[in-house]
Amino acid sequence: MKTQTSKALFFVLLFVVQITFSQKLEYLSLLIPKELKENANAVIRSNKTIIDVDATDLMYINVERVITVLNRLGNRKVGAVVGYDNNSKIMKLSARIYNAFGKEIKKVNKSKFIDVSAVSGGTLYSDSRVKYLDYTPISYPYTVKLEYQLKTSSTGFLPNWNPLEGYLLSVENSSYILNLKSGSARVKEINFEGYEVEKSNSTNQISYKAKNIFAIKNEALSPVLSDYAPKALVALNNFKTDGVSGFYTNWKEFGLWMNNSLLVGRNIIDGATKTKVLELVEGIEDPIEKAKVVYKFMQEKTRYISVQVGIGGIQPISANEVDNVGYGDCKGLTNYTKALLDIAGVTSYYSHIEANSNEPVSFEKDFASLEQGNHVILNIPTKGNDIWLECTSQITPFGFLGDFTDDRDALVITPEGGIIKRTTSYKNEQNLQLTKADIVLDENGNLKAGIEVQSQGIQYDSKYFLGTYNVNDQENYYKSSIWMYNNNMSFDKIELVNDKDKVAFIEKITTSIKEYATESSGKLLFRVNVFNRNGNIPKRYRKRKLPLKINRGFKDVDEFVISLPEGYKVDGDLFAERKIENKFGMYQISVEQLEGNKLKYNRTLLVKEGSYPKEDYKKYRDFRKKVSRNDNIRIAITNQ
Repeated sequence: MKTQTSKALFFVLLFVVQITFSQKLEYLSLLIPKELKENANAVIRSNKTIIDVDATDLMYINVERVITVLNRLGNRKVGAVVGYDNNSKIMKLSARIYNAFGKEIKKVNKSKFIDVSAVSGGTLYSDSRVKYLDYTPISYPYTVKLEYQLKTSSTGFLPNWNPLEGYLLSVENSSYILNLKSGSARVKEINFEGYEVEKSNSTNQISYKAKNIFAIKNEALSPVLSDYAPKALVALNNFKTDGVSGFYTNWKEFGLWMNNSLLVGRNIIDGATKTKVLELVEGIEDPIEKAKVVYKFMQEKTRYISVQVGIGGIQPISANEVDNVGYGDCKGLTNYTKALLDIAGVTSYYSHIEANSNEPVSFEKDFASLEQGNHVILNIPTKGNDIWLECTSQITPFGFLGDFTDDRDALVITPEGGIIKRTTSYKNEQNLQLTKADIVLDENGNLKAGIEVQSQGIQYDSKYFLGTYNVNDQENYYKSSIWMYNNNMSFDKIELVNDKDKVAFIEKITTSIKEYATESSGKLLFRVNVFNRNGNIPKRYRKRKLPLKINRGFKDVDEFVISLPEGYKVDGDLFAERKIENKFGMYQISVEQLEGNKLKYNRTLLVKEGSYPKEDYKKYRDFRKKVSRNDNIRIAITNQ
């Protein structure tokens, strides 16, 4: 019996060994260290990038990427996407897919990749395309090995090294090698501390290796990943893009190259438009007033359409062309506005910026590269605070940016070179919302109200688009986004005013809410904060890992006058004024009795922007919990 058991065990082991050797052992999911699976939806087993710069107009990018997807949420991390355009060609492309045991289950060659435009349907024309792997997994985990080679004549956009690509993704091995057979390069290392990184940089080669980077869970109110993930920014000093040669080692030189190679001669406007602009500004001495007139003219004459062509996708179409067709992308419309201001005798500068609504992202002041900047706006220099113009919108007020481009460093391109400047910021109290309401409550608990809300700063930015909505969409917005806690709500009137001169958005609303107050033991109970109840309590974390960051502060001031039903009065005493004040902000509420059976509710909430250690997150969460609790206070009224 013992001998038979031994023989059986021998054959089982022999079978396992045979199976193992018939598979790709390195792709066996069981071999992934436990620590790399923790908090991860996928694990990058190996990501090798080798870039060979053979000449200023010839570069090869070779990538071998192996990633194991652990679950359904990890599918989006596969990254089997390769972009190309008129200046680049995919020389090799293939993918192999392995099951959990490392057995190859599918091979995909270049012709089987899906080929689509790289830009959205809102783009008029573009030469940018992508090939991507279309694979639906039948089980997890599975592994994808992607290999490709890209040949390009454009060396201006050099891939950076970003080993940690996102949240809930760990990295077993990542390597980056730049071989310089021609020219020289610059590099800037960011956030290497605390990571296992090997580097070897010389005149002809730049090399980085990292391993065992553990997955990070995104936490509410934390800095963006780029603030703490390791990366190396790389740029060539001499380069070529779309046949245009360039050289720069800093932002001043970059600005000179861009001005002289991409912008000069593209700001000419002839004919009727030139005459019209001169007529519009005739008699106006103040350059800012001239700029306002020109900006309004531009908004009424043009519309935004994305155009992803030109030198490296960064050269604007000519001002004359925009004038003729009446549309353009951010580059073309900004250049067009600059040309109009030139006619009016107002100095302005074409400016590159990194646009992002989630959190301001600035240019690296000490490292110039074409990879930075995804949007273009216009700078008007003044003796005080510079004026910045967003030229892609027909409804944005003069000099207003909003959260897409505010409070960050931008590159201003002048004939003398590039200059880094800070855009307008909107801080705390500047992001103000004032709400006044006259509320009438009847004996059946029904409520009628007239409300006026005035919003400024970023709070203006979050609302002024409502003026473009139809009535049904406006009502749905208030019911589902603003006052979703008020059931049985209907609207008698919605009047919206976009005051561009004051940069204020005014909402005048007449509304009714059936059965707002509930009857209990002969009393009517209702929440006194009818129209600005804050239920935003940050998520709880038992072991917070990341710092606390509040990107933009704001201030809300509310004043509601509530008329009680005839013969009713407050049951008991009104609560005393309540106030909470700390480093995160301030909260204050009060209810007072007025003459004529009326109550007055006052509320102020100030939240300050700032960065704090992770230990402060619980304190901030407690602050917001108290705000929410007090915003939900109910009072009882009775007619006895």
